[in-house]
Amino acid sequence: MIDQRLKSVVRDVYDFPQPGIVFKDITPILKDPALCKAIVDAFEARLQADTIDVVAGIESRGFLFGLMLAQRLGKPFVPIRKQGKLPYRTVAQSYALEYGEATIEVHEDAFNAGARILIHDDLLATGGTVAATSQLVQRLGGLVAGYAFIISLDFLKGKERLADYSTQVVSLAAY
Repeated sequence: MIDQRLKSVVRDVYDFPQPGIVFKDITPILKDPALCKAIVDAFEARLQADTIDVVAGIESRGFLFGLMLAQRLGKPFVPIRKQGKLPYRTVAQSYALEYGEATIEVHEDAFNAGARILIHDDLLATGGTVAATSQLVQRLGGLVAGYAFIISLDFLKGKERLADYSTQVVSLAAY
């Protein structure tokens, strides 16, 4: 099963990025091309491609599998980036972090109004960045078709935070 394969490879890094946090490091996955393929296969099997028009990946780890998934599904890929990283006109959304505030952006012409957007990131924790991404999608007239995560930290209740945007949440390994 993909969840056991992932859990056997994902590395815990203690006290990163600050004391008391146990960071789930997905970079060991990238050393295993067969596992990377299995991840995209698992997403493809769990998602309904005909309900998705665009895959949006959240900077930066959401780019890794988000682009591969978009390619597999035959859909465009849209990067969601930190403020100041995109070269064209953008729409921004600020949101609260545990230790401050952050802002993400998307190009204003990233997709057409009415497009159904699958939002992808490597990990769902509290859902703050993903909720902000959902708000960006809606501000541009898009519809949140669902979410795809390699890992979800279910004890942090991020899925509950996303329920206002979509209940379609795919996570390959839950903690």
